[in-house]
Amino acid sequence: MTKPSSNGPLKKTNDQTIDVSQAVDQLHEHMTTLRSQLSGIIVGQEAVAEQLLIGLLCRGHCILQGMPGLAKTMLVSTLASLTDLTFRRVQFTPDLMPGDITGTEVLEEDHTTGKRVFRFVEGPLFGNVILADEINRTPPKTQSALLEAMQERQLTVCGQTYQLPDPFFVLATQNPVETEGTYPLPEAQLDRFLLKIHVRYPSREEELEIARRQTTDYHFETKKVLDEQQIQQMQSLVRSVVVSDHVYNAALDLVRGTRPEEGTMSAELKNMVQWGAGPRATISLLMAAKARALLNRRCHTTSEDLIAVAPPVLRHRIILTFNAEAAGVDADSVLERIIAETPSLKKSSV
Repeated sequence: MTKPSSNGPLKKTNDQTIDVSQAVDQLHEHMTTLRSQLSGIIVGQEAVAEQLLIGLLCRGHCILQGMPGLAKTMLVSTLASLTDLTFRRVQFTPDLMPGDITGTEVLEEDHTTGKRVFRFVEGPLFGNVILADEINRTPPKTQSALLEAMQERQLTVCGQTYQLPDPFFVLATQNPVETEGTYPLPEAQLDRFLLKIHVRYPSREEELEIARRQTTDYHFETKKVLDEQQIQQMQSLVRSVVVSDHVYNAALDLVRGTRPEEGTMSAELKNMVQWGAGPRATISLLMAAKARALLNRRCHTTSEDLIAVAPPVLRHRIILTFNAEAAGVDADSVLERIIAETPSLKKSSV
């Protein structure tokens, strides 16, 4: 098979299988370069970087949760700098109003006619990559202004609808421990995020490298890896990834297994889960599994892909009971047990 070039649109051939194979090779080459560029700025966080790339390929929004100082903001801004996309950062604060992010109409005087007319001034949401920094620090009124943008990729201001740029991603960050002066995101908005990514502390070796870079004159010059057209081509390729029937059924079994009313959950888990994930979770799980298959240079998904993406896809879509929270049980530990108790995942991995 002829190796594809690293740039330019996908070439149409008479053999569609070869065309897809070339596209997968091209995508893998771009993503390898992108991750190499990221590592020049960000030390470690390989799993976080992979999940962000999955969100990029799936046209999905992501929320990054972690303690301060773990380079969440830097990771998002660096990723945006490696692509030819418009980057906008919004620092969410308690006094932030919806018009501050969506834009508003201002009254201007036309000097040629003397008439006063309204002109719409675009807000920071009119960009490709939107960093919603500390999204849980702003009131629900402003948080809800993101709902239409995230779901419909459009904004309605003063009765007029405006289309947002394509691609469009909301990458939000939040602190998991500080609750004073914060406003938890409503479940309807959390469900719009494809992935909830946990940013962990670095290992000792990684923290040593971080200290060395930050206390010396270390400098890494990044270069743009992807343009808008290439990103759109990669996003369209995700839907071409093959999913067999047993993987579809395994995904359904996993998501439906998070719902206590389905009757497949053990009595102990029923005592921990109040509400399970909805149909949007099934779609997100399959799309994320497809994107992960592409990142691993495959044209088909496996149950291993489902298992790998299940925690970031489902952890913000299940609601635990008071008993689970009182016992110190988190969503990840519950999901780990649900995955282990899903027989079709084991069968499809054989």
